[in-house]
Amino acid sequence: MNELSGPHEAPTSGSRFALPVLFGAVIALAAFSIYLFVTLNHLRADIAKVREAVTNEIATVRESSLATTEANRKHLESLREELEAARRNAALAAGQAKLEALKHAEELAKQLEAEQKRQHQQVKGELSQVQQAATAANAKIADVSSDVSSVKSEVASTKSELEKTISELKRVTGDLGVQSGLIATNAKELAALKALGDRNYYDFTISKSKQPQKVGDVLIRLKKTDAKRNRFTMDVIADDKTVEKKDKTINEPVQFYVAAARQPYEIVVNQVKKNEIVGYLATPKVKTSRN
Repeated sequence: MNELSGPHEAPTSGSRFALPVLFGAVIALAAFSIYLFVTLNHLRADIAKVREAVTNEIATVRESSLATTEANRKHLESLREELEAARRNAALAAGQAKLEALKHAEELAKQLEAEQKRQHQQVKGELSQVQQAATAANAKIADVSSDVSSVKSEVASTKSELEKTISELKRVTGDLGVQSGLIATNAKELAALKALGDRNYYDFTISKSKQPQKVGDVLIRLKKTDAKRNRFTMDVIADDKTVEKKDKTINEPVQFYVAAARQPYEIVVNQVKKNEIVGYLATPKVKTSRN
């Protein structure tokens, strides 16, 4: 027989809830560990790509430098050969011819010296480029390493904060006399409950109206609010039946049964405003019809 409310047997102990909560906490911690592992793998891949790019760049510069050096060496050899030939011709020449030959030899000597200086400056510039590339690569690697440390710190901080928040959550007895699940009194605690994944959670903000508002798979109609006393009255509509929940208070588990679930649904209102309530609906993950 389907019922929204009425006497039901309350759990004799909290053991039924302790195991799912601990299991949920283990799943949440495992999810954080997986997130950290995937993030570190991505960062390691980035470091490998940076190192490979720098290695390729340095190899390219070295190959270019070797090719340039070889070309310059051949040019110098040609100039030396031409210089030696000019000197030999100058030694054999007489008079004006000898002077012209010597002059030409001096010009070639100057060209040789200038070419040697140019090559020296070129090689020096290429070495400077290689050093700059290496420095930039080291800076990128340092940045990635810093990002890894930052991610580790952030994950550890989030994990610690989640564990602390979960430890502060409480269980209370609902309006049907059934011990509730963990109760969230604010958005931070609700986020922790969602991370546990023990139940389905639906946030809502409902204004006073004749028309009910759909939350999850039920309808809720706000009938009355008392902001000063933090009290409210509402109708809960499920399985084509309407049950009035009268004069309830904030953070009180408002419980009701539906045909598709063995455990009760719970509505928790965290704020009562003028003609408006803010809270959430918690429903079981596994729904099994009650006999």
